Amino acid sequence: MREFTRLHRRLNPQAIATTPLRTAVALALMGGATMALFKTAAAILTGSVSMLAEAVHSWIGTASEIFLVAGYLAARRPSDDAHPLGYGRESYVWSLFASIGMFVVGAQVGFWRGLRQLDMRDATADYRFGYIVIALSFVLQFVSFMQAMRFVRERAAERDLGVFKHVFDTSDSQLRAVVTGDFIALVGLGVAGMGMALHQLTGQVAYDAAGSMLIGVLMGIAGLFLINVNRHYLAGVPLSEERSAAAVQALEAVPLVERVTFFFAEFVGPDRLIVVVRVVIAGEHDQAALAHILHALEVRIMEHKSVARAIVTLATPDEMERLR
Repeated sequence: MREFTRLHRRLNPQAIATTPLRTAVALALMGGATMALFKTAAAILTGSVSMLAEAVHSWIGTASEIFLVAGYLAARRPSDDAHPLGYGRESYVWSLFASIGMFVVGAQVGFWRGLRQLDMRDATADYRFGYIVIALSFVLQFVSFMQAMRFVRERAAERDLGVFKHVFDTSDSQLRAVVTGDFIALVGLGVAGMGMALHQLTGQVAYDAAGSMLIGVLMGIAGLFLINVNRHYLAGVPLSEERSAAAVQALEAVPLVERVTFFFAEFVGPDRLIVVVRVVIAGEHDQAALAHILHALEVRIMEHKSVARAIVTLATPDEMERLR
């Protein structure tokens, strides 16, 4: 996903129809498909089921890039009358498709073919071409992973979070999928190379089969993890208590806002929130003046890059009485 990592930095609503964007998408898919072809050829020539599992993993990664790009483009469509909160949640649907593919196809091919290979007669094989493909793939995958981690560090620093906490907590499902996919790919390449080497050294085909099974298990665990996270965001995930408390504190520092009596924010897409607030306005104002104050407060909240829509209303009489 090396080219997709670069694409992640560039995607924005204005760039959706541009030629450079289409070129970046084409390069991402061509690069992934090329490596998948090399791994497939290596699997056929060497007969290694570990290499076959890695080839399947690469094909799944290439298909996942299509889903991830589709999710990005859908999420960044501007809001309209039919979808006043935008199309951000579509990104979780496309990411869910990619996660299901990783779990079902990857785990099934890697684990079950490795399990069947355990019954085969021990044999040695010439794995030289396989080693070359693994080494080249590892270098390219490592570069992709470091690019993704550098981007994650930038995003995590904006929120004063650790890198791993940001990966697990971010509402950007595509970013999480890229980092998880690159990490699993690096581990899988190491497992495939070790399984092939042990098979060649000992003549025991079980090592190669075990490598395939382990790669399948890794893809299955990663797929389940991503499926579960996307399921949560489709159902609705509120802003964390810490960030909500910071937002309330910032709102109460606004002139005329005496107290925030209710605050709720929920993700409606990657780094996109709907915010609902009830406030007590200081002083005495007629209805028209209150309407202008509340509207100005909504506009001020929506100036934050992560807020898609803000709704501000007056606190109920009961809440105001309790405060008095």
